[in-house]
Amino acid sequence: MTQNSSSHLPQWLAVTILISVATMFAGNHVAARLAFDSGAGLMIALIARSGFALIIMVSLVIWQGHSIRIPKGKRRYQLLLGVMITLQSLCLYSSVARIPVPIALLLVNSWPIVYTLLNWVLSGVRPTRFFVMVLAMISFGLLLVLNIPQLLSGSHTQDENWASGVTLGAMSGFFLAVAMRLMDNQLSQISGSVRSSFSMLLVFSVILIAGFADIVPNGMALPTHSIGWVGLGALALLYGAGSSLLFILLPHLNMARNAPIVNFEPVASLFLSFWILSQMLTFIQLVGGAIVMTGILLLSFSKR
Repeated sequence: MTQNSSSHLPQWLAVTILISVATMFAGNHVAARLAFDSGAGLMIALIARSGFALIIMVSLVIWQGHSIRIPKGKRRYQLLLGVMITLQSLCLYSSVARIPVPIALLLVNSWPIVYTLLNWVLSGVRPTRFFVMVLAMISFGLLLVLNIPQLLSGSHTQDENWASGVTLGAMSGFFLAVAMRLMDNQLSQISGSVRSSFSMLLVFSVILIAGFADIVPNGMALPTHSIGWVGLGALALLYGAGSSLLFILLPHLNMARNAPIVNFEPVASLFLSFWILSQMLTFIQLVGGAIVMTGILLLSFSKR
């Protein structure tokens, strides 16, 4: 049943909550980088995040009284969703470990572009002229964020992790776009908390097995400094708190109007990364980031 306007929270409160949630998600990635810089392995960080998120999601399913059964015809799509979320998580955290957090998040938050192109290929929904213009705008912004002009001119060089970090961030955006399309089409009738519970169960199980199988070198390494343990705990708490707050209050946040606010995450990461990690982008990168964010917001508003 559609929520009527009387069930919505006051606009100022809904905006405040969504900005807080976006900041929590940004903080989760900054905390992950803090843990990585202190020696924590990729797999141990993902186990901490997915394990705590799984507990939160299952608790929400029980509290909301939802059935935990997935309809027979939807099970393969739910399995595919879990695979996409697993790959997205691996790629995003791997990207965060290699390049500045704001750049990794800008790359993954460009997923609406891939989503629209997937709709074109799979459903025949042609992109509008407006979309093509915004795509060109975002692409130009990403060129500036990634320092492409300076790299081509030879006036700037990047370390060996730069190319792999950028590639992994872009792959994370692709996997997220596929996941969003599955949720919007094949799995739209299933409760969000139920979908997320099964997805987190698969993520946790796969990462746990892969971690103990030592598929990723040093993937299960523990932090060597106390600040790394703080980062490990913070990434789990922030992701779990942000997810639970969003799921609990979602019917009251008037997302038809306020959904673009969630894109505040890269902006929040910019300030948190500078404050906590001392990561600083150049002026050109900041301009490029502003162009990308403007394009993402334009795409978000255009869906209304």
